[in-house]
Amino acid sequence: MPVFEDKREELDRFETMMGVPRGRLAVTMDVITDAMALVGQHGVYCQSQRWPGRPVMDVQLVMKSLTDAKELIQSVMEELKKSAAP
Repeated sequence: MPVFEDKREELDRFETMMGVPRGRLAVTMDVITDAMALVGQHGVYCQSQRWPGRPVMDVQLVMKSLTDAKELIQSVMEELKKSAAP
């Protein structure tokens, strides 16, 4: 599992602070945020011909999917936090 090797330092830090499930989700959020930044940069250069100033449709769809995934992960983290509270 290369991701566990590539992200070992971040995983160790977040798993120590938050526990294994929430720590891994936190690192996942960081990875998704990084991907969103890259897609956003791509969207600056790939402008829609139909809607000037907006990224092409595929970039918009990828960004929406990443945003949705991030929202779902945040909801799981909140649920885990609630279940861990006394």
